[in-house]
Amino acid sequence: MRTRPALALTAVLALAALTACGSGGEGDDAEESTLTVLAAASLTEAFTEIGERFEAEHDGVAVEFSFAASSDLAAQITEGAPADVFASADQKNMDKVVEAGAAEDPRPFALNQLVIAVPEGNPAGVAGLADLAGLDFAACAAEVPCGAAAQTAIDASGTALTPVTFEADVKSTLQKLTLGEVDAALVYRTDAIAAQDEVDAVEFPESAEAVNTYPITALADAAAPDLAAEFTEYVLGDDAWAVLETAGFQRP
Repeated sequence: MRTRPALALTAVLALAALTACGSGGEGDDAEESTLTVLAAASLTEAFTEIGERFEAEHDGVAVEFSFAASSDLAAQITEGAPADVFASADQKNMDKVVEAGAAEDPRPFALNQLVIAVPEGNPAGVAGLADLAGLDFAACAAEVPCGAAAQTAIDASGTALTPVTFEADVKSTLQKLTLGEVDAALVYRTDAIAAQDEVDAVEFPESAEAVNTYPITALADAAAPDLAAEFTEYVLGDDAWAVLETAGFQRP
């Protein structure tokens, strides 16, 4: 299994040939198939493990992931970038893909919500959103799901708060904290769990107002439609749920 960062459209197009033809050379016992999955950045750890499990159950299948902000991935898909499966961190960006005719039947597979990530030991004593006043904190940009959720939570708190930096995705937001550039970061619970050796997670009640639903779908122009459907069903199944639950996701 391979993972790669978000790619420019031209680079993604170059991948299409590899996706379509596999690697079966003369004399190979079986043709290899590549499944291309575009997934929200917050799914990086969970989907990497799920992909490894899927590969173990499907001989000759390589799962290739591109993890990025859901808004960026949706734009790639609607502009024609080849992929087999899309997993979004919100319904809004999935709806864009459906409206463009690139998918038909997305299904929810997980929920996620925000926490306040702070340095290990919580030196500033952050107990809730109000404690971010006067601190430098990071959040995702408003156009990406984690940023929209952050703004919804802040609005629900009735506290005037402005992040000192808006990042392209949740991983970049958390990195601002782990690099010591900010005092706190509004990130998904799952990302704080993935970085639990470096950060502590502070739950806050307003996050309940901004729970994100994660949908998944096989794409209409999938080069491997049967494999895309199998992977989608696998993510919706119990084996994948065990991974997602451990990562901190909730059932939809």
